[in-house]
Amino acid sequence: MEIKLVKIEKPEDANFILGQSHFIKTVEDLHEALVNSVPGIQFGLAFCEASTQRLIRFSGTHQASIDLAVDNAKAIAAGHAFIIFLGPGFFPINVLNAVKAVPEVCRVFCATANPTQVVVVEEGDGRGILGVIDGQVPLGVEGPEDASDRKALLRRFGYKA
Repeated sequence: MEIKLVKIEKPEDANFILGQSHFIKTVEDLHEALVNSVPGIQFGLAFCEASTQRLIRFSGTHQASIDLAVDNAKAIAAGHAFIIFLGPGFFPINVLNAVKAVPEVCRVFCATANPTQVVVVEEGDGRGILGVIDGQVPLGVEGPEDASDRKALLRRFGYKA
């Protein structure tokens, strides 16, 4: 058994969702969930099929995001893993519940724009995701000014009134 780190390759501000599913119909169901969640959403998704033909299946509405999803799925290469890259101006918070509600989705490992590494384990012909390293370690504990800045940011984005 061998443990490896796979770096997610992406533009600095690109948001993505990494998860695991259990069935080939994931590609179509995730596509439907995304387009039904946010009108005009731009995204690309890729799914690593774990049996039969063992292909990387893909779909989306934004070619650059599709290309990112396929390239990163190739690098991760873990059975039934999926990765969704959101186009510019779209964020996981707006689609995450819809993604998690897809019946064949087993888990979501992360939803982030941070630098991310995927911890994978490889044994024989199989490969699986153990977890992710999302971003960097904290540098301290927020103080009153930091809390005020956090609250202002959420209100500026319209997530809090």
